[in-house]
Amino acid sequence: MKIKIYQIDGKQGKEMDSPSYFSKKVREDIVAKVLEVKKTKQPYGPSPMAGLQASASGKLIRRRHVWKSGYGRGASRVPRKQMSRRGTQFNWVGATSPNTRGGRRAHPPKPTSMINILKINKKEMKIALESALSATANVEYIQHKYQRIEKLEKQVPFIVDSKLSSLKAKELKDSLKKILGETLFEIALQTKKVRAGRGSRRGRKYKKSAGMLLVLGKDEKVKSTIIDVVQAGNLGVDNLANGGLGRLTVYTEKAVEELNNKFKGIKKVEAKK
Repeated sequence: MKIKIYQIDGKQGKEMDSPSYFSKKVREDIVAKVLEVKKTKQPYGPSPMAGLQASASGKLIRRRHVWKSGYGRGASRVPRKQMSRRGTQFNWVGATSPNTRGGRRAHPPKPTSMINILKINKKEMKIALESALSATANVEYIQHKYQRIEKLEKQVPFIVDSKLSSLKAKELKDSLKKILGETLFEIALQTKKVRAGRGSRRGRKYKKSAGMLLVLGKDEKVKSTIIDVVQAGNLGVDNLANGGLGRLTVYTEKAVEELNNKFKGIKKVEAKK
């Protein structure tokens, strides 16, 4: 099967053979498994050193009126931090210990206990990447993800001439508008809105749409604040399936060549085994 390559003016130019990974069966189960493995962040949890950053004297010396000791002074023997002093008389407040005012939390949620230690097989990772790439070339998945698209008339996947990477920001925007068309271009832009409700006061103030992904070759560079940009060598399942399978993705010609070489290299390694 042949795919036409879009030029930077939006017209279709030369043809190329469609890579096999664009027509692979989409394994949603394996993609979901890989995305679960890649989760490494816990939304809540204090710093491991929270409440322990003040120096607090708490030595238990069983002799009366020893310098900087609370023993024999009619005060409970808990770790205390020194606020002020006059001679050997100290103005202390409790610290460090969880049962004191100003101390640490006893059993806070621990981020380390929530970090995934799951692993995944190399073959499953390969299948997941192929599935995510295939979904970007599948009209049904794209229409399911972007329900504003009633009918996708453009050819997918979007493979563009590598001249796109040499364009400046405004020229890049105009070129993408011609390639994608009015409706798709509006969807392609990342949007950022203030979240309604209490979530805006709990560290998740903004809602951000995934927008479009532009995949470049190794030596290509593009600066853009309206779309996500990633090089083919760093392309992962989490990039392609951000917000669900079927993300609107544009590949440069060099990026497709690099992906072809990558999958050929994997096949050679598997053949040797």
